[in-house]
Amino acid sequence: MELTTVWFIIIAFLWTSYFFLEGFDFGVGILLPVLGRDDVERRVVINTIGPLWDGNEVWFIVAGAATFAAFPEWYATLFSGFYLPLLAILIALIIRGVAFEYRGKKDDARWRSRWDKAIFWGSLLPAFLWGVAFSNIVRGVPLDPSHEYAGTLVDLLNPYALLGGLTTTTLFVLHGAVFLALKTSGDIRVQARRVATVAVVAAIAAGGGFLLITQVQHGKPVTWLTVAGAAAGLVLAAVANRRGREGWAFIGTGAAIVLAVATLFTALFPDVMPSTLGSGGLTTQNAASTGYTLKIMTWVAVVFTPIVLIYQGWTYWVFRKRIGTSHIPVAKKPEPVP
Repeated sequence: MELTTVWFIIIAFLWTSYFFLEGFDFGVGILLPVLGRDDVERRVVINTIGPLWDGNEVWFIVAGAATFAAFPEWYATLFSGFYLPLLAILIALIIRGVAFEYRGKKDDARWRSRWDKAIFWGSLLPAFLWGVAFSNIVRGVPLDPSHEYAGTLVDLLNPYALLGGLTTTTLFVLHGAVFLALKTSGDIRVQARRVATVAVVAAIAAGGGFLLITQVQHGKPVTWLTVAGAAAGLVLAAVANRRGREGWAFIGTGAAIVLAVATLFTALFPDVMPSTLGSGGLTTQNAASTGYTLKIMTWVAVVFTPIVLIYQGWTYWVFRKRIGTSHIPVAKKPEPVP
């Protein structure tokens, strides 16, 4: 197998891992105003991802860095042509991260309310825009013979891409709801399961339509298997959630996300950014770095990837227990001095 193909698979793995892990983070953030009816419940919701969200975002950084090093032409064209959507994603992620850190710095209801809104929008915008971006990558964008983006922002907001954005949003909301049901106890757990019951219907409708269009227009025979697997994952999630088996429901939503992303990357290969103008498209061959660079990167990945996986797996194991409102200390008001 050529190193260009190996690194296409590695980058696909990195982005898939990012969407699987950050997906429930986004879902939890979007559901914060829905499931957090008071400050204590909102703190429970946030604390479910408190020890995890920054580690999950590392996969985005590594995926971007790997794309830059392995396929610099792809990186340059992607980040120049998709400049505004990617800038919006980065700003949203920054504001969201600041919100997690600063929300509890001041004991004031208005202060926390503002940061809660920042968490909501900082989760919703990336969840939607990532779907728009990757849908356009698979669909193809107008590229001139020198691989420069020749379209406008409006070209990126086509119906197929908007459906892709709706798909990632509904999938992440479902993933987040199931994660909350898995990680919480009491009333929040019950409400999260109810939200998941509704979200799975939306995810099946949006995701089913999107993957079917993707398969018909861009798919390969093998991607019928990944499409069917994604559908089976959503069915498993729906059945398991109804029976109160949150662990199996989380496996189902995770499998649906993984196989949906696998469908996109498999349909894309060997292209990395097709052109709708008939020329200027990028492939794993004309967008790749030198063979020497890819060889060094391969050895680095072989050494450090297992370390990252072990460390993150240990983190999830340490913070595996459920939490509820009883775990949140409530500050007592000082008694008036006589």
